[in-house]
Amino acid sequence: MAIHKYYKVEGDKLVRLKRFCPKCGEGVFLAEHPDRYSCGKCGYTEFKKSNENKS
Repeated sequence: MAIHKYYKVEGDKLVRLKRFCPKCGEGVFLAEHPDRYSCGKCGYTEFKKSNENKS
């Protein structure tokens, strides 16, 4: 796991770049897919909102 892809340092602060799983809590990141976010630990899935008008 490349930890440098999950965090960024801005001045004296640590900024998290990925989202946490709301069920598992902090420390378990959600995987980002083209259409959804998913947790590999508990299976929680959150779909991204699409702004495209499908006809």
